[in-house]
Amino acid sequence: MISEIYDFSDKIEKLLIALRIKFVFEIIVIFIIGTIAFKLIDIFDAHLKAKLSQGNNSPLKRFVPILSNIFKGIVVFFLVASFLQSHGYSMSSLIAGFGITGLAVGFAAQHTIANVFGTFGILSDHSYKLGDYISVNGYEGNVEDINMRSTKIRALDNSLIILPNDVVSATVIKNVTDGKKRRIFETFGVTYDTPDDKIKKAISILENILKNNPNIGDDYIVYLETLSSSSIDIKVNAYTKTNIYKDYLKIKEQVILEVIKQFRAEGIEFAFPSTTIYMAKDEN
Repeated sequence: MISEIYDFSDKIEKLLIALRIKFVFEIIVIFIIGTIAFKLIDIFDAHLKAKLSQGNNSPLKRFVPILSNIFKGIVVFFLVASFLQSHGYSMSSLIAGFGITGLAVGFAAQHTIANVFGTFGILSDHSYKLGDYISVNGYEGNVEDINMRSTKIRALDNSLIILPNDVVSATVIKNVTDGKKRRIFETFGVTYDTPDDKIKKAISILENILKNNPNIGDDYIVYLETLSSSSIDIKVNAYTKTNIYKDYLKIKEQVILEVIKQFRAEGIEFAFPSTTIYMAKDEN
């Protein structure tokens, strides 16, 4: 009787050893398959990035790591699911469980998911790229970073503005960098007592200044706009040949300084807000 018990326990021990060996073997096989699959995905990742770089589609390269992670997640899911199913777990129950869990996570992370899809929209539309000067949702500055959640903008006062990508993708985006040039739209007001020939001279001076500035495009126009409450307004509409903001400001400064210099040399006076009061004379 005792020998039978020993024989039975010996068989149980051998069975357990066999099961452990089988378990370890399955783990090793799964690890090898996963490693090979991950390696193939990494090769695909590198090849796709190289292709996109050659085609000057560099913003789309941000999609590649996302696709790689999705593929790797699918591989892990199927490897784990197949392992569990081989040990008696139902595949359909497992998928249903993941579905319910995914639904709960989806509700909890709906803003994050919205930001991810917003990022896809921004990158696929080529709305802007790193270094571009943009204006969006009342904010403007140079784009410093585009990640899966937000866009970071460095404003002119050097502050950092972080905008969620779902907000950015749902609003109007003004990409100043893609404009290739910047507009100078200024009003120069002269006094009402300026003679007619001086007004014409002022217009001629403005046209010559724009014409002789190598940083101003040829599509400028100077015209007498209106008679305002305290001045005769001459409007300048011109475009710089650069869209770099600091260079634009310096060009605009050059134009205004030259206008001041030549107006003063010609005796043309700038108007300023003023009010004339007429008082009735008391005849008594």
